[in-house]
Amino acid sequence: MPPTHLDEAGGPSATIGLSPAAWSRITFLEDPVCDRCGSALEFPMGPGATCGLCSDRKSPIARIRAATVYDDHSRELVLQLKHADRTDVAPLLARWIARAGAEVLETADAILPVPMHPWRLLLRRYNQAAEIARPLAKLAGKPFLADTLRRRRDTQTQAGRSRTGRRRNVQAAFAVPESRRAEVAGRRLVLVDDVLTTGATAEACARALLAAGAVSVDVVVVARVKDRRTAPI
Repeated sequence: MPPTHLDEAGGPSATIGLSPAAWSRITFLEDPVCDRCGSALEFPMGPGATCGLCSDRKSPIARIRAATVYDDHSRELVLQLKHADRTDVAPLLARWIARAGAEVLETADAILPVPMHPWRLLLRRYNQAAEIARPLAKLAGKPFLADTLRRRRDTQTQAGRSRTGRRRNVQAAFAVPESRRAEVAGRRLVLVDDVLTTGATAEACARALLAAGAVSVDVVVVARVKDRRTAPI
C-alpha cells in the first residue's frame, strides 16, 4: 500500500498555521513499511519484511520509523519549527511520531534527541529534535535523556552533500561522556530527529551510543525522503 494522504482539516490545522487544504496534502506513512528503514512497501509482505535495499545494507540502526514523507508540504511544518521559533508545533509532531513509531517506542528503555553543538544551540536557542523528543517521551511514558549524547564537533551543514560526503562530515562527531554512560549501557534507545535523508547523522549517533554500551538504537523522525536510492540502511 502506498503512503496515504490524511485529511484532518479543521481544529488542529489552525493551531499550527496550516490551511485545511495544506493539511490534507501531507503524506503520512502507513503500514506496510520496511521493518528496517521505514519506507513504504507496495504491498503487505508479513511481519519483519524489509525492502530490497535494506536486505543488502548493514547499519548500526536497528529500525527507523517516520511519520510522513518529506516533501513540499511536510517541509513547511519542519521549517516552522526549525527556523521560525514555532516550538508550539513540536507536540503535534511528537503525536504523529508516537503513532507511526508505536512498536518501536513500546520496546524502548529511553528516548533522546540528536544533539546540536553548543555554539549552534546558543545561536538558535533551542534544539528542534529535543523539542520533539521531550513530549514524545512523555507520551510514550519513557525517560527523556536530554544531554546524554553530545555533539563534540561543530560539523558543517549536510545540505548539498553526497551520501559519502555526509558520512565523512559527521564521522566521530558524537560521543557519550564517561559520566553519562550508565544512562546508556544495556538499554534499548530511541533517537529522535526532525528529518532523515541519507541517515548519515543518525548512523553516527547510533555508533556513539552503541560504543557506550547501548543494546540497540532505533530512530524515529517526523519525515523521511521518499527517494529509495538514498535509503539510509
